[in-house]
This record gives sequence, structure tokens and C-alpha cells, in this order.
Amino acid sequence: MEADAQALLGRIDAEFARSKAKMDNMRQELVSEYQGRQDRLALFTKACESLQEVWRPRLEGLKRAFGDKVQVAPRVETGRRQATFSFASSLAHITLNFTATTDMDVRNLVLESSIDVVPVLMALPGRSVLEQPFDRIDPRATGVWIEDRIVEFVRAYLDLHENEYYLKAHMAEDPVAHVRFPEFAAATTLERGGKTLYFIANETRERFEAEERRKSAG
Repeated sequence: MEADAQALLGRIDAEFARSKAKMDNMRQELVSEYQGRQDRLALFTKACESLQEVWRPRLEGLKRAFGDKVQVAPRVETGRRQATFSFASSLAHITLNFTATTDMDVRNLVLESSIDVVPVLMALPGRSVLEQPFDRIDPRATGVWIEDRIVEFVRAYLDLHENEYYLKAHMAEDPVAHVRFPEFAAATTLERGGKTLYFIANETRERFEAEERRKSAG
């Protein structure tokens, strides 16, 4: 019986030892994976630095072309670089984003551009992505991609404002947000003094009504 008990304890100890070895291996793999990821993030930073002279003059050219009609907000963080261009327009809130980041495994540089317009008044270019391995960055292809995205945006911006001529007979302005948009795009309306007020969002109507109540109470 004693021999059986000792054999059992031996088997139990073996299981504990196996589990410990498994956990030790897992920790080593996690440490190795973390270090590898940090090393690859350093490659991302290096890739971004190497492309500074590719994208900086092109993005600065876009800013110069629009002058005081655009505000630029750069953003730098680990594994991500972003430049947001916000354009002044009486028709809509317009933003153009250029982002440099990585794929999930941190092995490729991923460049992305997107255009956001609120309210949406027309079809716009969709999201565009250029992906390149860190060890095969192509500055020329990157420059062409950025230029194409800028021209694509400028064309969409001008088309949007050319459409104002055709839309103006049916345009309204939100009295709170001071954004102009087609009447059919209004989220909600109010009748005041025989006149229809158009609101781009329920929130701006609520703010308008709150201001009315404040003035009445005063």
C-alpha cells in the first residue's frame, strides 16, 4: 500500500512539474513575443522617419492650397501617426485623415486615408489603404499614393461646393450649428412664426428649444 501511495505522489509531482514547465515556457514565449513586437515597432518608427520627406511637403502643399480654410491637427503615438485636416465650409463639416499605422502583427506599414463629411450631400471617395512590408518601403509609390489621395479629395471638395449652385433653392441652415444643408437632409424641424426651422440633428433642436426656454424664463 505504501508503495502505491508513493507511486501516486510521484505521478502528482510529475503533473505539477509538467504544469510549471508549461507555464515557464509560456512566460518565455510572451517575453519573446513582446520583445519582438517592440523591435518591430522600432522598425515602424524608422519607416515613418524615412518617409517624412515624402509626405511632409505634399501635406504642407495641401495646407497652403486651402490657406485659412483648413486647420491641421497632427497626432503621434506608439504605432500610429495621424494628420487630420478640418476644412471650413458653409455646407458641411469636412475632415480628411491621413494615418500611418501597422498591421496586427506589426510587420507592415499601413497608410490609410479617409474623408468624412457631415451631412453627406454626395457620393465621396471611400477609404484607401496602402500596405508595405517594413523591409520593402517604396518612397516613390508612397508619394504617388499620397498625391492621388490629395487630388481625389480636392476634386470631391470642389464638386461638393459646385453642387451648392444646384442645391441652393432647397438649402437650409441649422440655427444652432450654423451648417448649411439640403432641406431633405434635416433630422428634425420646428415651426416658428410661420417659418420652418431645419436642424441637422436632434441635439441642435434641443439646444435651440433650451435657449428659448431660458429666454422666456428670463
